[in-house]
Amino acid sequence: MRHLTDPTDLTRKETDDIVALALDIIANRQKYSEVCKGKKLATLFYEPSTRTRLSFTSAMMELGGNVLGFSDANSSSVSKGETVEDTVRVVGNFVDIIAMRHHIEGAPLDASLVSLVPIINAGDGAHAHPTQTLTDLLTITRELGHLDNLTIGFCGDLLYGRTVHSLIKAMSRYEGTKFVLIAPDELRLPDYIKHDVCEKNGIEYREVSSLEDVIGELDILYMTRVQQERFADKAEYERVKDCYILDTEKMALAKEKMAVLHPLPRVNEIAKAVDADPRAAYFRQVGNGKFVRMALMYTLLKWAEEGAAPLENHKAVEVEGLTCPNRKCICNNENVEPKFHITDSGVYRCLYCDTKVK
Repeated sequence: MRHLTDPTDLTRKETDDIVALALDIIANRQKYSEVCKGKKLATLFYEPSTRTRLSFTSAMMELGGNVLGFSDANSSSVSKGETVEDTVRVVGNFVDIIAMRHHIEGAPLDASLVSLVPIINAGDGAHAHPTQTLTDLLTITRELGHLDNLTIGFCGDLLYGRTVHSLIKAMSRYEGTKFVLIAPDELRLPDYIKHDVCEKNGIEYREVSSLEDVIGELDILYMTRVQQERFADKAEYERVKDCYILDTEKMALAKEKMAVLHPLPRVNEIAKAVDADPRAAYFRQVGNGKFVRMALMYTLLKWAEEGAAPLENHKAVEVEGLTCPNRKCICNNENVEPKFHITDSGVYRCLYCDTKVK
């Protein structure tokens, strides 16, 4: 069974094929209007969402399928103590595919290990958001025409930003990619992303604190919201929430052909005046999300019918006495056996949330 819990669950070719399929859907929407007739999607959203949940719902409806699920875990058996594994085992009897968003990191991967149907990670805590990554790749393709030889600036919350982590993993597969990491010290990119993704793949990157100093170099500016819900310390959030605000003055320093992306929602990190700039692609990005999710669900359902074998990218190693230090990981919140993988540099990390084991 093929699932999508992390961008690495797809090969580079499979990723490109899904983006190409999304482009074909955009050009030939009637052709795909009933390809999922009789299929059902469950949207299991344990965490609030507007764009992602409605995007999945709209995508399945445009493919001719139906949708059921919940947008508030408190209205489900979760409120009675039902685990992620048991919920997925139950729901898998009613549907053909499941999209899950969860505040607990690693929950979608845990679900995929027991599920009867394909699982799609629609965001798990601060860990990963692979369908947003596919949305970003489609948007970049439509805005700039290619995915290689690009300089991408990530600005804002790079520590907790799951969309940033996922897009860096995906873009590290393309030739000529360069990353400029724009963040305050408190919100810098996690070391494991820098070492195990960027350095492992020979990707050039640098960390800076000033957006104005580098915006003129960028082909893509990926703005992010400083996420209050990820902070345990409100004072720390208040200290960094307004670090970067993109306005028309900063946009005047950028290339004529550049695209501004944002996973949304925004708070105040992009001034409303920027919306009128043709380089502001973030609302077009939302529309692209529906089309790429159509392509993804169609592909996963087809693979399920064909009995496609999964990639071996979530292999656990046998080790005793280790525990995951991440209190937001699924193995520290439900009765889930801790599992680990070892990186090429010999570091043990949690299989579910990628946290380094000390």
